[in-house]
Amino acid sequence: MAIKSTQRLMVAIAIAIVSLPRSAAAQAPPSDGKALYLKNCRQCHGAVGVPSATNKAKYPKIRDLTDATFMATLSVDSLVHVIRHGKGKDMRPFEGKLKDAEILAIAQYVRTLPASKAARTED
Repeated sequence: MAIKSTQRLMVAIAIAIVSLPRSAAAQAPPSDGKALYLKNCRQCHGAVGVPSATNKAKYPKIRDLTDATFMATLSVDSLVHVIRHGKGKDMRPFEGKLKDAEILAIAQYVRTLPASKAARTED
């Protein structure tokens, strides 16, 4: 009898854990973040996350997404927020243009850009 009640407790705990709401960072997106980034973000932020000199002149506040120090200050959730809602006049919002899973996929991909830069410079 003790085994059955322990098993029931374990099942109940597992169900409770699975039922907990997850943050955007913990959700696995079904979309390809890199492809979505290249389609929607590259024109301003550059193919690898480094804006062109022209875009830096046009948008002085645009950030280098390969800057590890800067990116370390941002969570996936904060990136999702900026992608979804934009950033003042400097960045257009993608809410209503991209699905939540697509926005999340882009945010998760953007978090990999500093490591990609490091890998490129090691070659």
